[in-house]
Amino acid sequence: MPVLPRPLILVRGFGFFDVEDEQGNAYQGFNDGTVYPDRRGESYIYEGFVLRALKSRFYQYTDATNVVAYYGRDVQVPGLPDPEPPHARRVVLDQDVAKLRLVGGVQGTIWVYRYYDLLPRSIRNYAEGLVRLIQLVEQATADHPGTSGEGWRGVDIVAHSMGGLIVNEAIRSLGPSSATQINKVITLGTPHRGIRFQAIPPGLLHALSATYEKVDELRRMLPGSRKKVAEKSKDALEELAAFDYDNLKYLDVAEVFDPERVLTVVGTNFRTYGVKVATAANQLTNLADGGGVGGNHSDGLVMQSAAQLPGSPRTFVHKCHGGRDSLVTSREAYEIAMRFLHGTHRIALRLQDAHITQGGDWGPFRNEFYLGVSIKPRGVDFNLFEQSMEAQNCYGPFDSASLEGGGIVSDALQRPLTRWEYDRPQWAGPGRLLWEGWIDADNLFQEAGNGAIFRLDVFVGEDDPGGFSDKVILRKQLFVQVFPGNPPYLFVHTGERYLDPARCPDLASVRAVSQAPRTEGLTAEVQLASPCTGAGDITTPGWDFTVNGTGFQGTFHLEVTDANDPGRRTV
Repeated sequence: MPVLPRPLILVRGFGFFDVEDEQGNAYQGFNDGTVYPDRRGESYIYEGFVLRALKSRFYQYTDATNVVAYYGRDVQVPGLPDPEPPHARRVVLDQDVAKLRLVGGVQGTIWVYRYYDLLPRSIRNYAEGLVRLIQLVEQATADHPGTSGEGWRGVDIVAHSMGGLIVNEAIRSLGPSSATQINKVITLGTPHRGIRFQAIPPGLLHALSATYEKVDELRRMLPGSRKKVAEKSKDALEELAAFDYDNLKYLDVAEVFDPERVLTVVGTNFRTYGVKVATAANQLTNLADGGGVGGNHSDGLVMQSAAQLPGSPRTFVHKCHGGRDSLVTSREAYEIAMRFLHGTHRIALRLQDAHITQGGDWGPFRNEFYLGVSIKPRGVDFNLFEQSMEAQNCYGPFDSASLEGGGIVSDALQRPLTRWEYDRPQWAGPGRLLWEGWIDADNLFQEAGNGAIFRLDVFVGEDDPGGFSDKVILRKQLFVQVFPGNPPYLFVHTGERYLDPARCPDLASVRAVSQAPRTEGLTAEVQLASPCTGAGDITTPGWDFTVNGTGFQGTFHLEVTDANDPGRRTV
């Protein structure tokens, strides 16, 4: 019998001053989807995270949202132990509903955390409520074992924006026990390191605690409806204070919870974010920091460098912070989360070596080369990782034609957001790591007799001081095909001709094409990647393949390892 998914908790983001709409939303925005009129079939309508998970044939969940009720005041709950756990009378499991909803067990259930039903409004209060919810899910696992009889394996959590800060605070509260209570966490546009645009006017967030007290005093002096408005403002200010951009509080989470079990999903499309004031403020802040007047480097609200954590994997999605077709309402978030939670294999792509043979600045000007990649698996009409000059998230700027130098993101993230260096290139990890992601081989190879196929888009460009910015040196599309086995084989195609299962249905047929003699001077259409034990900073075995174009020559290194045993190369 297959292992069922762990219970999944969804945590929404900041609701601003008036949260009545959030309190009236049954699924806290996690069932708001997007329609893509220019696509067909399954890609036409994305129903929303909850409904998509309920309908999935691979990881089908059961909705358990209304099994738990949330109250702003203490209610009568019989049978509580003495002393009572925090929030035991405000986050309450309904036994009658549980008997109906959890008849099949707790594994594979979804729980939407409705923290805006709790009072007072504060990150600490919400975190205590989340800890109580996790305790109730653990209790329900014992009370409702279901047919599988699986015991407690912790919960998975997907959190949007401020929801990730609540999760961080809950992990601090749980301490070392968080490692057994929580399995994995995915954050969507969470400002782990604060919201940088709040530096205009300077010191705004530092002054919030004083302002909070002033508003509280003012509230008591106001009559009627004005008092209600002031009360909402006071509550929202306390939450906003958690977005302080000049703190290192996020670092202590890694002391009790493995950062590799946290995936940070980073948005890059600041242009479609509805709150234009936030976008403009980010741009002004970039100018002050040396990022240039054209710089934004955000999802419209949260800076890309703020949405990441040191030691945690990250992925870029070209979506804005919130609203229609955003980090929380687009299919990308769902697809990435499912692969991270249930993937059998981890894939890592690195740059082995590179040489730019054209371009470059003249005279006293400094070269500013950029490299970016985008990844799309077969059968998914969305990029699972996307870099572009438009998104302002390529690796660079490099002054070396060999793309050498630069730092590592994890090291840079140890410093406050105010000390982020936009003109210093930061690789995703050692060995010039470009991207790491997850796949579920059990499902990926189930329907494809000719292996697993990924599209790889490679971009190399430069910023030109002569006025022609974003000059393209190379833009190339490749297809990577992996056949499992012992040993596994990896092929790189320059086109789709030999990916057709009717033309090349198996390993032998593709291998024959890669070995066929070619006329001198012609580039092979199918390249058999070379097994490589590593070179330089690359220590993990994998495959090397070349990418050549008019102005660029490079060797890339791809690793496929067991998700539960990163040192074992296998597919």
